[in-house]
Amino acid sequence: MKINIGRLVNFHGVQGEVKVLSDSDFTEERFATGAEVEIKGETFIIDGYRTHKNFHMLKFRGVRNLNQVEHLKGAELLQEEDAVEFELGENEFHYQEIIGLDVLIEDTLEKIGRVKEIFETGANDVWVVKGDREYMIPYIEDVVKVVDLENSRVIISPLEGMLE
Repeated sequence: MKINIGRLVNFHGVQGEVKVLSDSDFTEERFATGAEVEIKGETFIIDGYRTHKNFHMLKFRGVRNLNQVEHLKGAELLQEEDAVEFELGENEFHYQEIIGLDVLIEDTLEKIGRVKEIFETGANDVWVVKGDREYMIPYIEDVVKVVDLENSRVIISPLEGMLE
């Protein structure tokens, strides 16, 4: 099964390097040299990877100029789910397991929204939760109390001011 691992949002230079916003975890492994991705039905092999200003910069094998990839702007990057093998530790989850879960407040079980995106910040991930408003929920032990995949929900204990 193929999963969405990012979106091609722009280009860098004229030699065909592309800017990608990741929708995936384990980006270094997913974007490693030699990894295959599918974009608009075409298969590309990654020939170079680096990060630059919160973007993942990819160079594809055989792509020498912007004209060869310009038609791909805005498209999703797909990859076989099991293309990269990794073991998750305790309290670690794949992004696709978290995105779409309902988020409830611990004391009242009031639903505040659903996880729509995950941002990597370096220190910890931040989950974007959209309901009536948009909330930024840090994935830290003090806040995220339960990740209940069976019931498709996350229970949080918000820090003071977090939901204001």
